[in-house]
Amino acid sequence: MEQQKEGIQNLNIKLIVAVLLTGGFVSILNQTLMATAIPHIMEDFGITENTAQWLTTIFMLVNGVMIPITAFLIETFTTRKLFISAMSIFTIGSVVCAVSPTFGVLIFGRVIQASGAGIMLPLMMTVFFTIFPIEKRGAAMGLVGLVISFAPAIGPTLSGYVVQNYPWRVLFYIIIPIALIDILFAYFAMKNVTKQTFPKVDILSIILSSIGFGGLLYGFSSAGDYGWQSIYVIGSIIIGAISLTIFILRQFKLTQPILEFRVFKNKTFTITTIIGMIVFMGLIGSETILPIYMQRMAGFTPLESGIMIMPGAILMGIMSPITGRIFDKIGARWLTITGLTLMTVTTFLFTNLSTSTSLTYLTIVFGIRMFGMSMVMMPVTTAGLNSLSLNLIPHGTAMNNTMRQVAASIGTAILVTVMTSAALDTGADATPSESIHGVNIAFYVATGLSLIGLVLSFLLKGTTPAEERASQQAKEEANT
Repeated sequence: MEQQKEGIQNLNIKLIVAVLLTGGFVSILNQTLMATAIPHIMEDFGITENTAQWLTTIFMLVNGVMIPITAFLIETFTTRKLFISAMSIFTIGSVVCAVSPTFGVLIFGRVIQASGAGIMLPLMMTVFFTIFPIEKRGAAMGLVGLVISFAPAIGPTLSGYVVQNYPWRVLFYIIIPIALIDILFAYFAMKNVTKQTFPKVDILSIILSSIGFGGLLYGFSSAGDYGWQSIYVIGSIIIGAISLTIFILRQFKLTQPILEFRVFKNKTFTITTIIGMIVFMGLIGSETILPIYMQRMAGFTPLESGIMIMPGAILMGIMSPITGRIFDKIGARWLTITGLTLMTVTTFLFTNLSTSTSLTYLTIVFGIRMFGMSMVMMPVTTAGLNSLSLNLIPHGTAMNNTMRQVAASIGTAILVTVMTSAALDTGADATPSESIHGVNIAFYVATGLSLIGLVLSFLLKGTTPAEERASQQAKEEANT
């Protein structure tokens, strides 16, 4: 242990952090670029909202499937080799997307992208929790929050400008050189900081988790097109639920599980993971629905829909490092309660949209909503992982990221399905007001989810990271 600490101290931490943050930034930027471009892609390929939202949900679903495998990959391969491989896969996917002749090929490219991106965020968080002591993790995770927020700040605005003036494929040509430069820097700067234990991978678990998460997502996504009574919808959800149940039960029997569900024995980790899932559903869901509402129902340009998102995302980015430092001093409880209160109120303010709702109103409400999210996202993640012992952190990171990505993909699918199903008319002659009714109902559902998160936040402990560390040390001493 002392040798490991000494090795960490000798690392050029700033270079490693810069390479990891760039990789995280480019993968999230790629995700948020699609939000404003979806209406144009719908027109180019002649597809519906329910089909187009797969561009977002398939990316998050594959992310969710890849993340559990990442815990195995981190313990099998060196940090440097794994990061360069992940970025290379992501870059290949970006090239496929850029040249895709059909919507099917575009989706295939998104799957390849997500296979690489799904490794990067858990790897980044695991490395950060390895190289930073517990009392500095809040500030370190604040940097992660800055990247996760800054990418959505420029993503939709850049996307809006590009699709208004150039073909949407240019978005991927912007991503490719950034990814290639990061691979080059990683080759020289990245060092090996994670420990290799060479666990065995359980192929059946990977198959079961893929069928489970995929079945649930396909079922919820297809409900808007086929209706909730459809055999495709009901069958997919049942198959997904059964596969997922078998997958979870199997993990308890394996000596080296793909996902370590025993981390949920920790109450703090469980509560913070559920809150993180709710917040991520609200973030990705709204960033998918609002551009569709603005461009297809309210007459705004792609650039205006991107500009609407930008101030809130910048505010969230600015606040993330500040929130991280506040968390290091006071813990997560009051930050989370305040943030979720703001998020619940502002989500409710989106339930009365119309064709005359102003850009100023949308921008201010979205900005305050993102300000609230900045108080929740990284603090609950850090608090949950801080409550785990060091050997469980890779599993906690994998579980936390998996649950958030899967929740966001299924949550977005549900919200888009509610939006299309609750519209008063979805035919060719439907008026914008009839379509907007569905958007308002979707935000009522999102408000209910935020309220559940707010109630759960009162169950969090009010301990600081320093107190958490003292508690962990006491437990370790008692065990030895």
